[in-house]
Amino acid sequence: MTLAGMLMFRGLSNVVLQGMTLSPIPDQFLNLFNTYVPDIFGMQGFNLTCFLVGIIACLVFVALELLNRRKKIQKGYRVDPIGGLAIKMAFISFVVLFFMYKLARYKGIPNALIWVTAIIGIYSYISSKTTTGRYFYAVGGNEKATRLSGIDTNKVYFLAYLNMGLLAAVAGMVTVARLNSANPTAGNSYEMDAIGACFIGGASAYGGTGTVPGVIVGATLMGVLNLGMSIMGVDQNLQKVVKGAVLMAAVIFDVVSKRKSFIVKQ
Repeated sequence: MTLAGMLMFRGLSNVVLQGMTLSPIPDQFLNLFNTYVPDIFGMQGFNLTCFLVGIIACLVFVALELLNRRKKIQKGYRVDPIGGLAIKMAFISFVVLFFMYKLARYKGIPNALIWVTAIIGIYSYISSKTTTGRYFYAVGGNEKATRLSGIDTNKVYFLAYLNMGLLAAVAGMVTVARLNSANPTAGNSYEMDAIGACFIGGASAYGGTGTVPGVIVGATLMGVLNLGMSIMGVDQNLQKVVKGAVLMAAVIFDVVSKRKSFIVKQ
């Protein structure tokens, strides 16, 4: 049904648009996804608001990590050494600040980044802090055991596909705003990039594992790979070969690691 739906909706997009490309897109729509947050301080050549947001984000991240560690200690859980945590926080903070500095030197925070951040926050919370998120992992890990536990797996599947449809719609709107046109063939082969991003980001071929931030890391790597090969002028067909090889390597690593884990447990 997933493959049938993909073919049907691709065909319907061509039928509705009659194979034509609609452009330009109204400015009101572009302002939602394709503009930048202005600098409230009015500086020229450097968006101070953007850099301050990066500093605040790093401070919030450090505070949450320390608070989470403190809660684990109070509950008697095992925690990582403070030195390793400090290195992790310093590295992530440096990456965030460097990224925000580069954005501040350009035009500031793009609206698309705000949408992505909001989606990451919402779905990270759902997947890690709610029973619905736990149900997703349970169904992915062992559907039969989940059903026998009294969980309505059909409802879980419905919610999963419903959310995927919502995210696909948001991705489509961002793509239209980025291209400033609505093309019925836009987004073809994006599904392979999405699958590759999931596996690279830690999702398992066996299901039941993976995180939203991990998938974002995988998507970033896939984006860097696509952009880098385009800048280097690599042939389109060879690009597909490279991305296929990266996806295959990620799946092989997942399968081998899971097999070793299974052997160790036995």
